[in-house]
Amino acid sequence: MKKLSPELLRTFLARYARERAITVSTMFTIARIVLTPFIVGAMIFGWWGVAFSLFVAAALTDVIDGGLARLLDQRTALGACLDPIADKVLLLSCFATLSFVDTPLFSIPLWFVTFVLLKEFLLVGGAVMLYYARGYVDIYPTKLGKMTMLAQVLFIVWLFACYFFHWMPVKTYYGALGSVCLLVSASLFHYTYSALVDGEL
Repeated sequence: MKKLSPELLRTFLARYARERAITVSTMFTIARIVLTPFIVGAMIFGWWGVAFSLFVAAALTDVIDGGLARLLDQRTALGACLDPIADKVLLLSCFATLSFVDTPLFSIPLWFVTFVLLKEFLLVGGAVMLYYARGYVDIYPTKLGKMTMLAQVLFIVWLFACYFFHWMPVKTYYGALGSVCLLVSASLFHYTYSALVDGEL
């Protein structure tokens, strides 16, 4: 067995520490997770102005962390794992809460929450199966995935604005809900196709 040289060991340990370091960009990602229960609490108590402000702040951290990671060259394995987790925690928590709380105007239907949850479970399950089948899995955000994320964020921001300003554009609500459903479906099919054909998610 070949002996591991001290230089190679130091290089490995340095890379291991760097990939798991909590950088400035990662702190913004963590802030998104920390803000989520406060947003949920504001929705439960009907503080829609507070929920709106906190959600916008949380959404901005998603833009900031990615920008800082590229600008400061702080892209790490920890950040790459935490970023999609933070996104899913934020969106699913908001959708689930809007489905169960007594909202003043529109409510998110339970089937929509179930549909979004199912999509995430399928993606996670597919990634695990792909890893065990091929021994590796490449996970990266696609343009369609980013569009779907943006559409969901804008949908929630718009709902909060409706609650706060007492708007009730019914046609716009159902149009927005249908558009988000279409994008979620398209994103699921696209990731599934990429996994089956290219071995990537």
